[in-house]
Amino acid sequence: MITSDLIKVFIPATAAFVIGIAFAPLLTHYLYKYRVWKKKAGKISLDGTPAVEFEKIRMHVHTGTETSTPRMGGILIWVSVTVVTAGAWLLARLVPIPLFEKLDFLSRSQTWIPLFSLLTGSLMGFMNDVLDIHPSGERGVRLRTRLLFVTLISGFIGWWFYAKLGVDSIGIPSDGTLFLGPLIVPLFIIITLGLYAGGVIDGIDGLAGGIFSTAFMAYAGIAYFQNQINLAAFSATLTGAILAFLWFNIPPARFWMTETGTMGLTMTLAVIAFMTDTPGNGYGIAALPIIAFPLVVTVLSNIVQISSKRFYGRKVFRIAPLHHHFEAIGWPSYKVTMRYWIISIICAIVGMTVALLK
Repeated sequence: MITSDLIKVFIPATAAFVIGIAFAPLLTHYLYKYRVWKKKAGKISLDGTPAVEFEKIRMHVHTGTETSTPRMGGILIWVSVTVVTAGAWLLARLVPIPLFEKLDFLSRSQTWIPLFSLLTGSLMGFMNDVLDIHPSGERGVRLRTRLLFVTLISGFIGWWFYAKLGVDSIGIPSDGTLFLGPLIVPLFIIITLGLYAGGVIDGIDGLAGGIFSTAFMAYAGIAYFQNQINLAAFSATLTGAILAFLWFNIPPARFWMTETGTMGLTMTLAVIAFMTDTPGNGYGIAALPIIAFPLVVTVLSNIVQISSKRFYGRKVFRIAPLHHHFEAIGWPSYKVTMRYWIISIICAIVGMTVALLK
């Protein structure tokens, strides 16, 4: 049984990686053919003013530029995951042999919700990216609109957890559970919004891909040990697809992930964290700040920077979020990326340990 479950997790993950690698040349062709990059360079800082420090870094450090490196690389991730998920489901029905039936991991109880969050978030992100590359110089869907979208979708999913799945508490390591009742819905919204805010970590070649692949790999392990094998397979499939993206995002990046990748991935990460909590008799939410520590630090650095500038009139960091601060003080981008990868791996190990405590 253990071998059979491992096959169900590893084969879809490998298939997603292979499909992603095979799909990348076609995606690259169209991204370059239709010049899927910003037509006007420039970035606005957190307080609405021109990001001068960022432009200095982009000019002197980064190998790619906003007006020559394609966006929408995240398409590779959600397309690969969708193809593998739908393909396994179809194979199990068209060729009903034991192996193909075993590989089908699409289930109402474990994978419908994360797949829904991935696709809705990715499609909204795709819409943002389309507007972002418009010749008129539009900067995508307005931030307040995107935040409202994330709030509404996460509110619906939070309600589903509460009303349909009976989730009304979260696990507290070594202390049992914390009953929240209907407050589980706003908690899910807040966590999802927080993770989405951390999506700005997609700012250096290879950084976001390494962080997200490690996080989903950790939750694949957590779900597996909770015997949520379908959820483990879905998380591992996400990991395989992200690694395929990362193959082409390592400097110099062939394309960037942008919103069509980060929005879907952050929303899905929140869902999987909740599903590995009380539904899996574990502590998936308590482990989330540890496993997603690089995303948490990214959000906190932005909050600190904005607060300091507003109340004290000075900056704490040369530039926020934190990974760009390290670049601004002289770290090469590859050093920032690889050190974030190392930290992410350590956090994943610690987070898995916390999530599985009994």
